[in-house]
Amino acid sequence: MNKLEKFLELGGTKKEILLLVLSGIALLSSILDFSPFSFNMAWIAIILCGIPIILEALIGLITAFDIKADVLVSIALVASVIIGEDFAAGEVAFIMQLGALLEDLTVARARAGIEKLVHLTPRTARRISGDSEQVVSAEDVKIGDMLRVLPGEAIPVDGIILSGETSVNQAVMTGESLPVDKGPGDHVSSGTVNQFGAFLMKAEKVGEDSSIQRMIRLVQSADAGKAKIVGIADRWATWIVAGALTAAALTWLITGEIIRAVTILVVFCPCALVLATPTAIMAAIGNATKHGFLVREGDALERLSEVRKITFDKTGTLTYGRPVVTAAESISGDITEDQLFSYAACAESSSEHPLGKAVVQCYKQLKGQLPPRPEEFHMIPGRGVLAAVNGKSVLAGNPELLKENGVDLPDLIRTKANSCLADGSTVIYLAVDRRAAGFLVLSDTLRPDAAEMIRQVEQTGITPVLLTGDHRNAASHIAGLLHIREVHSGCLPEDKLSWIDTYQKNGQPVCMIGDGINDAPALKKAYVGIAMGKIGSDIAVDAADIALVDDDIKELPHLLRLSKRMMSVIRLNLTFSMTLNFIAIILAVTGILNPVIGALVHNAGSVLVIINSAFLLRWKKDKTE
Repeated sequence: MNKLEKFLELGGTKKEILLLVLSGIALLSSILDFSPFSFNMAWIAIILCGIPIILEALIGLITAFDIKADVLVSIALVASVIIGEDFAAGEVAFIMQLGALLEDLTVARARAGIEKLVHLTPRTARRISGDSEQVVSAEDVKIGDMLRVLPGEAIPVDGIILSGETSVNQAVMTGESLPVDKGPGDHVSSGTVNQFGAFLMKAEKVGEDSSIQRMIRLVQSADAGKAKIVGIADRWATWIVAGALTAAALTWLITGEIIRAVTILVVFCPCALVLATPTAIMAAIGNATKHGFLVREGDALERLSEVRKITFDKTGTLTYGRPVVTAAESISGDITEDQLFSYAACAESSSEHPLGKAVVQCYKQLKGQLPPRPEEFHMIPGRGVLAAVNGKSVLAGNPELLKENGVDLPDLIRTKANSCLADGSTVIYLAVDRRAAGFLVLSDTLRPDAAEMIRQVEQTGITPVLLTGDHRNAASHIAGLLHIREVHSGCLPEDKLSWIDTYQKNGQPVCMIGDGINDAPALKKAYVGIAMGKIGSDIAVDAADIALVDDDIKELPHLLRLSKRMMSVIRLNLTFSMTLNFIAIILAVTGILNPVIGALVHNAGSVLVIINSAFLLRWKKDKTE
């Protein structure tokens, strides 16, 4: 492959930058009257930057009679070349291509979220037929088939458990931080993960009707109606072109001087108008990056400025998304809370249950070492563990475990535990030597900056909403701590989608903030989607417009204020550029400006627009504002 072929295969953006650099050097050489060739160096800029503009304008006009800003630019280029103003033609072409490049850099990157979601779809299933077990494609499973699911496997289809006890990680569907214990008669969904314990299930929903396939369809269709921002110069292009041609024609007819007409066409070129929006967006994106936000959609900040509600997922967004031991309650006079915690940690040290692992991890963080292994250990699926610790028999699990082993729960334990359960916490009951000893409380912990962040969000005039798959008690508890008044709990992916759709149909654009796979459809449906980039799933990040790279949610109010500030800068840029063009047109009509000076004047306006936008790079709300 020769060098020319390699150049032609360069990515579009790299090629455009290279062409702009060569054109800029050529224009500088033209100003300095330096030319190693027999032609004006400005012709390099005309060919490299101007020809693509003219071709695009012609294609748009011929195929769809689509009048955009490039039509006026093409007319000005051709007119300047005809009267011999090569530098003016090259300069205008260069500025317009620079603006186009800036706009291209703010356009959305390709997203592969749907592909990643498809990869989560279970490929195979273990079908039971008589006494034999056969591994078949998940697509071949029929309603009514008997399936076996082993520990660690994804559940292939929706169905009901016939036998076996297990714990299922349902985060892919509900976003819940804690796994859910399942037994005979309980329903399970495709794509969720069996944590431990094999079970037998009957298929009820297969193929396109399964939960994971429904989510894929939601993600594919969710953003179909999301509007894209059209450049203001292109929106007004028809009027700009008509005004420019009319003014140029009248000036030529009245004065008889074609150079005045060409000057009008040159100063009428909407360079500053084209640069007004993308330069501000690029600067604001740079500012957002310094505060931990990766803006993946060029017009995301423009849309964010219009948001009226922010819907938060709970788990992993407002909370850390992992259970920790928050309390140990002992009712035994000879066992302290610390000893109770140690008994539980030792008993759970051989457990594969996620709650048991959480107890062990908290013990390690508190004590600096892993708990000792029990002398004996028995896992009772769906109930808890039975272990021998330091010569004592320890039961750790749910009330059914204690009841089956002849241990009665005193009313004192039930009362205290129920208050914790009402807050959405999980309780592990403990008995030592067949006597009730107390319980551990495990909760998902709130991020320390969450309350202040919610308060500042409300100060921007935006209403926070909690939209979570967690059950009502957990959602209400967190909402109460954060003073969030609108709460929707128990939401599946389609429920979140429905709430967002309802808000937006009522004229309230929504910004959705989430982290899990189950949030992907809502992130795409929302007017703006923000994903927690550090702990969030790749699919959630790919579905979002903006990713919070380090999960520092306290920066969210800054992003909201930045989006509004950016729109103020854009409006100022547009007003300035249109005023300057109007003044330049009057001067061109009167003959004060020639094409070269006209191009310099209105391109000076472009420079001022860029400088004004650049101030956004360092902008931060003053505490006195």
